[in-house]
Amino acid sequence: MDISHVCREWVCQAIEKIYADFNRSSDTHLIQLDLPFFSGIDLYLKDESTHPSGSLKHRLARSLFLYGLCNGKIHEDTTIIEASSGSTAISEAYFARLLNLKFIAVVPETTAREKLALIEFYGGQCVKVPGHDIYAESERLEKALNGYYMNQFLYAERATDWRSNNNIAESIFKQMAKETHPIPEWVIVGAGTGGTSATIGRYIRYKPHLYKRTKLLVADVENSVFYPFYQTRDATLTAAVGSRIEGIGRPRVEPSFNPDVVDQMVVIPDAASIATAHWLQGILGRKVGASTGTNVYAALQTMQTMQKNRQTGSLVTLLCDSGERYLNTYFNDAWLSEKQIDIQPYLAELNQLTN
Repeated sequence: MDISHVCREWVCQAIEKIYADFNRSSDTHLIQLDLPFFSGIDLYLKDESTHPSGSLKHRLARSLFLYGLCNGKIHEDTTIIEASSGSTAISEAYFARLLNLKFIAVVPETTAREKLALIEFYGGQCVKVPGHDIYAESERLEKALNGYYMNQFLYAERATDWRSNNNIAESIFKQMAKETHPIPEWVIVGAGTGGTSATIGRYIRYKPHLYKRTKLLVADVENSVFYPFYQTRDATLTAAVGSRIEGIGRPRVEPSFNPDVVDQMVVIPDAASIATAHWLQGILGRKVGASTGTNVYAALQTMQTMQKNRQTGSLVTLLCDSGERYLNTYFNDAWLSEKQIDIQPYLAELNQLTN
């Protein structure tokens, strides 16, 4: 049998499996938070934790696999390698298992144990290294194993179709159509790979009726270079230590981050991000990750500004993943004490909004 025909057949079947998985997955919900304190200003959470692999990164992993397959980089015996702090690796492990491919995640040594367990649950192997070494080790493994390094930080913005194909931007605006304020004043996301902000920012510009009204705010965190890069455009910036808010914040400027589609950036203290995650549990009845806390705290700051300016309207941000992945960190008093993170002042501030 022609070997090239066998390879083509496998790639076709792999793409069909990914699309079948997509068809089995309904779109994620858009949750409106009940915050009477902000009369006339509505806040919505796009709940990405309900994807099969449990986070916003499910969309990215699907796009990265399709990108690799359609670029001729992934075959039936290809070992997939990724540098990830957890959630992307979990989602990629999910798709690797779907396609019966070996998967190796190169993760920072500080990655939450719950995330490592989920990577292994989907059949992945975890290689723990110091945070700054994840890129070099991924490249080394790619060469040593003749594998394919997915490189989410390089390919995130180009692997996702930002025009349509039910990407996260199209989904958000479609779900907002029947709301009191259907065109949001702000969409707020965290800075991770840069792929989500690039997708949403481009989509807003692609739709003139949105671009006239909607602005994109990106929330950065401590020990991350995205905010100073946004201010200076110096792509050589690095940070000495990594972010404590898993999934967002980077020690170097990632190629997928496009500052030119961002209207505003803010830096949220780690204690505020974690406190907001705790506060949201009382509103939602379930735990969320600290990256969601970052997003929501930035949204609440924006809503306070709108309130002072006597503006009404809506804002949309992301619920990135479940807090069950962080029971030993963000929801662990001993961990917070060890890291000298005091969330109480921020909790007191947040509780004033709901009391």
